Amino acid sequence: MPSPFPGMDPYIESKREWSDFHSDLATELRTALNMSLQAHYYAVTTTYATYDIIQIARQDRRSISPDVSIWQRPPSRAPSGTVAVVDPPALQSRVPLEVEVRISNVEIRETGTDRLITAIEILSPVNKRPGPQREQYLRKRRELFRTDVHVIEIDLLRDGQRSPLEIAPPPAAYYVSLGRGDNRPTVDVWAIQLQERLPCIPIPLVDPDPDIALDLGAIVREVYERGAFARRLDYTQPPPPPELSATEQAWLADLLAPHRQARR
Repeated sequence: MPSPFPGMDPYIESKREWSDFHSDLATELRTALNMSLQAHYYAVTTTYATYDIIQIARQDRRSISPDVSIWQRPPSRAPSGTVAVVDPPALQSRVPLEVEVRISNVEIRETGTDRLITAIEILSPVNKRPGPQREQYLRKRRELFRTDVHVIEIDLLRDGQRSPLEIAPPPAAYYVSLGRGDNRPTVDVWAIQLQERLPCIPIPLVDPDPDIALDLGAIVREVYERGAFARRLDYTQPPPPPELSATEQAWLADLLAPHRQARR
């Protein structure tokens, strides 16, 4: 079943669904590129592992913490000698739990030499949240911009910090940027609203080879249908944070009304 959204589906941004969508998107991008590239190029997915802190959703029993506590220590039952009494802990806390996150991106390389021509970065939540993973990504981004590699950044997440640009683009739900290796420091930016379709973007190669067109919207639709996201997403609930604007909420209610009625 196709997605009800004309572009990106914000419900996929949940932690439960995003990882699957992200890896499938990289695979579909690679496949689409290899079907269009000339023989002296090839596209490949690159995957690396990092760690993200997970939130533990657990309802604790209500407890009262008095200003003074009285501890009862069990009497020693040893017939003779001194027995150490274990001191009870003052409280219970938690340690941050980390889960492995696998991040996949796509590279276009030159056949024979394996020279990197175009890097396609698909942002994940860890790339947009303050912390070492974001700093690592921004460092990689800066290093790529110092070379002649074309850099494409695909941000299909509404939440989190955007990648820095000297001239801020207009507010939007999603962004795609293209920094051509021979046109630094200029970056082309597509600012995409929730109600809009995803763009067909140019993929630059080595001069004089022409750009190839990549229909990002068609690829996202393919990932949605192959991943059976229509069966997995609950459109009767609001989408994951951040909260939509009043205009977006009204638009969303009209768009999803048939799906919500069908689930009643």
